[in-house]
Amino acid sequence: MALAISYGDIEAAHRRLQGVAHRTPVMRSQTVDALTGAQVFFKCENLQRMGAFKFRGAYNALAQLAPEQKQRGVCAFSSGNHAQGVALAAQLLGIDATLVMPQDSPAVKMAATRGYGAQVINYDRYTEDREAIAGQLARERGMTLIPPYDHADVMAGQGTAAQELFEETGPLDLLFVCLGGGGLISGCAVAARQLSPTCRVIGVEPEAGNDGQQSKRLGRIVRIDTPRTIADGAQTQALGQLTFPVIEALVADIVTVSDAELIEAMRFAAARMKMVVEPTGALAMAAALQAKVPVRGLRVGVIISGGNVDIAQLASYLA
Repeated sequence: MALAISYGDIEAAHRRLQGVAHRTPVMRSQTVDALTGAQVFFKCENLQRMGAFKFRGAYNALAQLAPEQKQRGVCAFSSGNHAQGVALAAQLLGIDATLVMPQDSPAVKMAATRGYGAQVINYDRYTEDREAIAGQLARERGMTLIPPYDHADVMAGQGTAAQELFEETGPLDLLFVCLGGGGLISGCAVAARQLSPTCRVIGVEPEAGNDGQQSKRLGRIVRIDTPRTIADGAQTQALGQLTFPVIEALVADIVTVSDAELIEAMRFAAARMKMVVEPTGALAMAAALQAKVPVRGLRVGVIISGGNVDIAQLASYLA
């Protein structure tokens, strides 16, 4: 079966994003290398525009809409970072955007989405179906629906993060990537296959929401209840129809980390690397620090996926 995206799609996305998305820095830490016995390379998407990798996929998708679609506007559903990505991309491209977001989204994500000029409609993530709400809105208003992960243009855009990482580091042995619905990891896995064919791509989920791990092991998409975890960007219930085949084919393994391990990684990022990382953004970092798969002696890539966390909430985690 052909996968939803090819490396050519990622290259095309990269060209679209040039001069629009930041080429985020790749950081090292002697302390991390000493602790893990590995050479670790952090791709800092917490320093991307709007504070997360999601801008890449959102802009790549919106930039390719037909003129009449742009005129009618776009609708998306998101726990926060995809909402901000779509809102900023829409602002840059002169498109009206409506975002369906959980009422308990971090206030910083909600405020930024509105700040980019988008309309925000709230829902209860534990009792309501965000896809149904957004789908109905899109039909009623004639808008184009831009899903947060299960969309080829979104997946290809996210893959540019790994493309840039490999261009800077050369081949890696392992690449840790956070996993929610699978948009980022599927793009990264396609990039890895092309640029570092022997690299093992490892997905990282919150312990409370390991639907991807279950899906990978059973060979079918497993759906779960909305997980209770501080990693709000990974509170997804299932992998996508487009992302799962890529994960099944190209991702070596999926591991989990606890909320306590996420807080430990966030604290390390703040204290030792002087970086603000949100809980979901720390998934891959936590897995590398905890050596959820053996890392000693290896060249290891870590995608830090975002830094959008309420400062008061961050202070409470770090305390």
